[in-house]
Amino acid sequence: MDYSVLESEFRRLALEAGDIIMAIYARDDFNVRSKSDDSPVTEADEAADAHISAGLRAAFPDTLLVTEEQAASHSQSARDFLIVDPLDGTKEFVQRRGDFTVNIAYVENGVPVRGVVYAPARDRLFYTRADGRTVEEVGPFEKAAPGALTPVQVGTPDNDALMVVASRNHRDAATDAYIGKYAIKDMTSAGSSLKLCLVASGEADIYPRLGRTMEWDTAAGQAVLTGAGGAMVRFDDHSPLTYGKPGYENPFFIAHAPGVQLKSA
Repeated sequence: MDYSVLESEFRRLALEAGDIIMAIYARDDFNVRSKSDDSPVTEADEAADAHISAGLRAAFPDTLLVTEEQAASHSQSARDFLIVDPLDGTKEFVQRRGDFTVNIAYVENGVPVRGVVYAPARDRLFYTRADGRTVEEVGPFEKAAPGALTPVQVGTPDNDALMVVASRNHRDAATDAYIGKYAIKDMTSAGSSLKLCLVASGEADIYPRLGRTMEWDTAAGQAVLTGAGGAMVRFDDHSPLTYGKPGYENPFFIAHAPGVQLKSA
């Protein structure tokens, strides 16, 4: 895989999908329906998915594409593959809270090695460059070429005063009990894969997720986090979180900066 082409295509498609999403977001009303698992899907999810999928298939015709909105892709598998969540945080989108993202990633041998996370309502764009290092681009964003880039690096955690980020829509008593095992300085809530980006950028030290997620929810964020020096591990045994699992479903996990003294389940 040519990582330079990945970088430019991922960035361009994420920005273009963001424009599609924001045009629908700006309307007074838009269509929302429930999928078979009762999760919401909107016309923005579907329009962004169609655009990203067409672009990726044109650029990388020989690489498997797995995307949330195309159920037929969920039964396919390959060692290396592209994986997309065209609108992560649909509940945030529907409730007009802004914490939704476009997620595009490339998985190689079970590891997300390159990815982009774009939060169009927040004007935040994180991605891994061809060399694997993570940057945040400062807007306004031009499709033709990147603007000012800021290197992204995880923070140095203080285990006596950790910064925690947790899910806004999926936080529960089990999550609170686990967070309670740590010495916390402050805690914030966020939606979508922005939580992973907050750990990557040093705005948080740890993000535990004790709830169901799919690989398309996390792959791009994990690539961003890894490229910033962070890690994602399974909640149960703290082994690396890998990809290409049956059904593309994740176990519970912990995203963290190195130096965080992880507690047992």
